[in-house]
Amino acid sequence: MIKFVGFGNILRLANDPIFLKALTNTMTFLIVQVPVMILLALILASALNMPGLRARRFWRTAIFLPCVTSLVAYSVLFKSMFSYDGVVNHLLDAMGIIGEPISWLTDPFWAKVVIILAITWRWTGYNMIFYLAALQNIDKSIYEAARIDGISPAKQFFSITIPMLKPVILFTTVTSTIGTLQLFDESMNITLGGPADSTLTLSMYIYNLSFKFVPNFGYATTVSWFIVFMVAILAVIQFWLARERTV
Repeated sequence: MIKFVGFGNILRLANDPIFLKALTNTMTFLIVQVPVMILLALILASALNMPGLRARRFWRTAIFLPCVTSLVAYSVLFKSMFSYDGVVNHLLDAMGIIGEPISWLTDPFWAKVVIILAITWRWTGYNMIFYLAALQNIDKSIYEAARIDGISPAKQFFSITIPMLKPVILFTTVTSTIGTLQLFDESMNITLGGPADSTLTLSMYIYNLSFKFVPNFGYATTVSWFIVFMVAILAVIQFWLARERTV
């Protein structure tokens, strides 16, 4: 039996503590992970574009490989690495950084850190490929003219490279934002949204509403539309910030 609820599901969002928790977690991942991933991808691309770099193909393949790795395989890898008696705690203890093992997967703060590291490790190489392609297409005569004029490498990077990469930066930022707002796989496979819903995302909440809890497809659809509107609003803001400004 279908029951018409009008705007009931929309009004329910503001009073749903689980939804608000999932929204907070998703926005935390977005604010922290996307800038880190974009910056790291740009740094790695710049390093791979350096003339005279040895084993360029090897490093390029090694950095890109995680994004084509089996989701199950890399999830199992991260769960094993960051378990209480995993290799990460052993290495940190051997280096004298920690005195006792860190509960990576059972502490709310550290669980978020693990998810951010997993997303960054998996998708940084994907964004790096776009930056590397863009860097290789910049006319080298521009840099030669800059060197003749005595412009330092640092100033060349910020005054020439960054403006030339603006379309790619916009593209990777928008796609990374969309991907993070739809984050599901890492949280589901590594932490199951826990502990205490600390890594529960909006996409996971939609899954729970549809298949795990008593099915509520109407409310799950409302949360889905909320993600769609967030993606649209953030994309518009990013395009507005990246628009060409004229004096």
